[in-house]
Amino acid sequence: MSKVPSLPYDRIIRALQRDGWVVVRQKGSHLRLQKHTPAETLKITIPAHRPVKRSTLAHILKQARLGIDDFLRLT
Repeated sequence: MSKVPSLPYDRIIRALQRDGWVVVRQKGSHLRLQKHTPAETLKITIPAHRPVKRSTLAHILKQARLGIDDFLRLT
């Protein structure tokens, strides 16, 4: 398992968009993304920070149900 990197928010959003996530709104310095699955609609919030802290990114990936290795393949 790889280590969670510290990345700028725009790279994180681009990688998540490749996985099917869509930016639905922005309020201040936070962007809201969602993804429809057959069972539910997943929603996550990404802070517009450069860089996003590693611990924050780890929580985002957990909510997105993405492993770190899968995420790194999308970046």
